[in-house]
Amino acid sequence: MRIVVAKDYEEMSGRAAKIVAGQIFVKPNSVIGLATGSTPLLMYKELIRIHLEDGLDFSEITTFNLDEYIGLSADNINSYHYYMFDNLFRHINIKKENIFIPNGMASDIERECKSFEENIRAKGGIDLQVLGIGNNGHIGFNEPDIKFEATTHEVKLDEETILANARFFETIDEVPKLAISMGIKTIMHARKVVLLANGYGKAESLSKALYGGITPEIPASILQLHQDVTVVVDGECASFLKRLGDERIE
Repeated sequence: MRIVVAKDYEEMSGRAAKIVAGQIFVKPNSVIGLATGSTPLLMYKELIRIHLEDGLDFSEITTFNLDEYIGLSADNINSYHYYMFDNLFRHINIKKENIFIPNGMASDIERECKSFEENIRAKGGIDLQVLGIGNNGHIGFNEPDIKFEATTHEVKLDEETILANARFFETIDEVPKLAISMGIKTIMHARKVVLLANGYGKAESLSKALYGGITPEIPASILQLHQDVTVVVDGECASFLKRLGDERIE
């Protein structure tokens, strides 16, 4: 595991974008796992810039998104489908048939989850998975639990996650309570993982994930067992990690 410290959110986003861009330059038909939320927003903006100014070609890549709310249509501004097209896909030359986002409006959620997994296998697995981390240690929507959920599955969102996501909705009652999420086993099968964390608010959950015991109560802690993880943090988040004396910090 590598821990890369950037001075601020902008530099963190730039470093993360370079990792993703590097993967695509080396392997143009890469399969990339993507995250949503506020953390990767500037990384996506930087990837768009690299595409427009430096010719980064997305035409052969395939993407799989970590999660989606159940009950929100693709054109709902709070759906992750809308988020991805608004913040990345419509600005680059990716083929729509190579974009895979769980369908939160599927009539059979269990079948949708199985189909999502089948598509990942059919594409040869994920080469690089981008992750954020929740205040409760979740990755994707894998919430704290008594066990690690293996593959793509339906999730009941924690109250802490609902509260954290309420800022995107007019009222907390509008925040979906259920979601589809890529599972821990699927994430761990990615060949490379990039975990992003910024701000003081993420420092505690990140430190538990990196230095605590491996437990489903902190889902991100499983990444301690992955063979190729790069953690990219900003100065605020890193200030807490540095106090712990981690020699892996670059």
